Amino acid sequence: MIEGYLGRESVTAGRVLTLHVSTDAPAFRVRFHRLGRELTFMARTPPFPGVPGSAPPHPDGVAAHASPAVDWNWPAYEVRIPRDWPPGVYLAHLVECGGRRTEPVPLLDAAGIEGYEREFFVVRPRDPGRRARILYKKSTFTRHAYNRSDRADLERASSLYDHPVHQEARDGQRAGHRLSMHRPGGVIDLAYWDAPFIAWLERNGYDVEYCTDLDLHADPGLLDPYHLLLSVGHDEYWSAAMRAHVAAFVRGGGNVAFLSANTCWWRIHLTDGDTAFVSDTDHRVGETYPHLPATDLWWPAPPDGVGEPENTLTGVSFRNGGMWPGPWPGDRPLGGYTVQHAGHWVYEGTGLRDGTHGGTPDALGAGTPLVGYECDGAAFARDAAGTAYATGVDGTPESFLILGLHFLEPVHEDLHHPLPGHWNCPAREPAVTSPRAATMGIHTAGGTVFTAGTTDWPVVCGRELDAGVVRVTRNVLDRLAHRTTADR
Repeated sequence: MIEGYLGRESVTAGRVLTLHVSTDAPAFRVRFHRLGRELTFMARTPPFPGVPGSAPPHPDGVAAHASPAVDWNWPAYEVRIPRDWPPGVYLAHLVECGGRRTEPVPLLDAAGIEGYEREFFVVRPRDPGRRARILYKKSTFTRHAYNRSDRADLERASSLYDHPVHQEARDGQRAGHRLSMHRPGGVIDLAYWDAPFIAWLERNGYDVEYCTDLDLHADPGLLDPYHLLLSVGHDEYWSAAMRAHVAAFVRGGGNVAFLSANTCWWRIHLTDGDTAFVSDTDHRVGETYPHLPATDLWWPAPPDGVGEPENTLTGVSFRNGGMWPGPWPGDRPLGGYTVQHAGHWVYEGTGLRDGTHGGTPDALGAGTPLVGYECDGAAFARDAAGTAYATGVDGTPESFLILGLHFLEPVHEDLHHPLPGHWNCPAREPAVTSPRAATMGIHTAGGTVFTAGTTDWPVVCGRELDAGVVRVTRNVLDRLAHRTTADR
């Protein structure tokens, strides 16, 4: 048995990475791989002495479940990352030595990115922005929210969604669900969303540097050297500092591509030296909701929420979208996005048409699961010609141009049809303000913001399942990788 977690999920090349490892083996090594056009073995450490760690008991006395709320405080091991390692996302594969293990452990390949006994981290360059003007943000806060702290032989089911821990507001602490980022859990979301897209970026010659949510939160100047920020996959949990830094970047002419959804839905508050966070969410604890309304939703007006709708930044919101039922990743609709404004530069070279030719509009990504696990939308109406436009009643900027829509049938979760365990949010939005539709679009606010409106855009592009999605992605990256305001 071996498992572990990182002291912090990013490190500058040449500096020390701290791993916290628990094992019943007498010794272990760490093998390092880099995600790129393929999974590349980089190095291995000498043996470290193995020490078993324990899982802290759940504070509510939930039998057989560990606490997701506190630092697990496992033994720490330091590894200096070579100065010449290129920027990227890396895997730390924990391998037992000696003891009961007699068979050699093979090196990981692309099929072995997901799994236990491994963690991921970002290597940042010593001179940020010198070789790349695109910064890829790995959504680590969202990863921690869903991390169940399971291992291959043990289901602990301890997360922000599974047996969460709620704290009251006292002794200077905020009320809300508390979550430590110092817990094990292996690699899941990285393999699904990020790995195929990172491989696609490198195959196609895009120079990219990487950061985590915590990097963006902690460093107001992080974005200064870059022209384009990428948000990829499932990007649900944001701190106020993260959001302020991105908004300032856009106002100053920086560009953002949200190839993601459920984006910026919950606000979080860092604590414990940035190793844990608190968020007042609507997650059920046992059979009760400890605090409603859940005041860390970004969009509702105070005192019921933050009062800063996420779509003022992204153009879209999960409250006008939804998610699909069943086990993750679940089923997907295959209709794609109905095209609007096919003459826009985003669609250049796709050959797609929007119905102005007198025929039926084409659909971007038709036949693929483009409209993903979760999707975001904008409140909209139609003009006399039937073209959808953003009304702005939900906070979407006036300049937001809807480029594609996918109407959501009533089989998904939205604020009016919540899945079990989620609070019925229509208490704060009693009327449907717009049809629910996944929405792809773009707006300008100094710089340019493109939003894909779906978590699974990077999967369809990265696996090259649709030529139109690939071309749109190239158009967005090629245009927005320069800090000059793009025309709508």
